[in-house]
Amino acid sequence: MPPVFRFAPSPNGYLHLGHALSAILNFDMAKAAGGRFLLRIEDIDATRCRPEYEEAIYEDLAWLGLSWEEPVRRQSQHLDAYRQARDRLDAMGLLFPAFESRGEIARLAGERAFWPLDPDGAPLYPGEGKMLPDEERRRRIAAGAPYALRIDMDKAIARAGALHWQESGRGPGGESGIVTADPRAWGDAVLARKEVPTSYHLSVVVDDTLQGVTHVVRGVDLFWSTSLHRLLQSLLGLPAPLYHHHRLVLDADGRKLSKSTAATALRALRQAGATPDAIRAMVGLG
Repeated sequence: MPPVFRFAPSPNGYLHLGHALSAILNFDMAKAAGGRFLLRIEDIDATRCRPEYEEAIYEDLAWLGLSWEEPVRRQSQHLDAYRQARDRLDAMGLLFPAFESRGEIARLAGERAFWPLDPDGAPLYPGEGKMLPDEERRRRIAAGAPYALRIDMDKAIARAGALHWQESGRGPGGESGIVTADPRAWGDAVLARKEVPTSYHLSVVVDDTLQGVTHVVRGVDLFWSTSLHRLLQSLLGLPAPLYHHHRLVLDADGRKLSKSTAATALRALRQAGATPDAIRAMVGLG
């Protein structure tokens, strides 16, 4: 079977040069390997994702000269698949409801000295929810309290054992080759919420399997997410793709480009007269 690559943006803003680097790399690597290039729209966040951003994704990628297979997979149309994966983990006794808000978790963590942070810089879950009696959990859920379904990391690691992945790119510390996964760094990570049956981490491993993705090429900022993804793949009996984490496009201050910091959009560069070849040069591929 030919190798399968994918580019999977979220339509919660306009694409910028960092997205262009990742999309072009996936397209070029698929072409060089005689493989397939897929586009996936990761739109499970209904509060931030908007149709105009999705349309802009198609326009920007086509302008760059990229083409992809149809139909495009949109995550919002496949919630049942993620719900089934969530339920399998729940049946293994690996999930528990946690009722604390992000603010409450930050407060609880702040009351403890030197509380650890996850790879994204958020405080690890303090664990209070795991100590609630089942009867109290059921009472709160029946009363309509908001909650997140978290994975019990200790139980999950005990079940999965040691995990690794094949890395052809570079990690933040220069890691390459066979990398040892460290899912414990994420603590009891959120895998679903009351109103949404999945999270990025759960949906991405389900999608990659259902789409037959063999090569995951993405930015190095997602390097340690692979540890959690390998854990979920192992628990759900899913195959592990090959991974390649690439460099990021940085701004003048050395920060990665992001939608949250209003990085200049590809469409704005196009309107200012940039060409697709110029974009390739800007991201170091020209």
